[in-house]
Amino acid sequence: MSTLTATTPATMHRQLRHRAVAVTATVVTTLALWTLAVPLLEVSLTVRTPGSSTEQNVGAAAVLATSLLVSLAGWGLLALLEHHTPRARTVWTGAAATVLLVSLAGPLTAAATSAAAAWLMLLHLSVAAVLIPLLRRTTVPR
Repeated sequence: MSTLTATTPATMHRQLRHRAVAVTATVVTTLALWTLAVPLLEVSLTVRTPGSSTEQNVGAAAVLATSLLVSLAGWGLLALLEHHTPRARTVWTGAAATVLLVSLAGPLTAAATSAAAAWLMLLHLSVAAVLIPLLRRTTVPR
């Protein structure tokens, strides 16, 4: 028999605030790394469009939008799992690690230069390094 932990409005508010901080920290971290790479170190974050010779620069807007969407999707999946399984933290962490591993294929296959690949991989890893531990901390054991 499982025991459910009572969730008070104060606990829910604190959880919401901590998850919003996790999303914000993820976005700020990726933008900081992009700023270090592109304007400061003058790395060209260029990727090739699959099946084409067209190249595209990865700009701040793309970094912001992608890290925000990925963070919100992670939050949404965690919330969904919390409603459907008592092992939400474990299942979510496994899913997040899988998404990270799959996402690393992008920089490895699409980056136009090795410097771009390294920085893009660092951006992907930074999302995971910030988001996974911060969102994991917000789960309420059941």
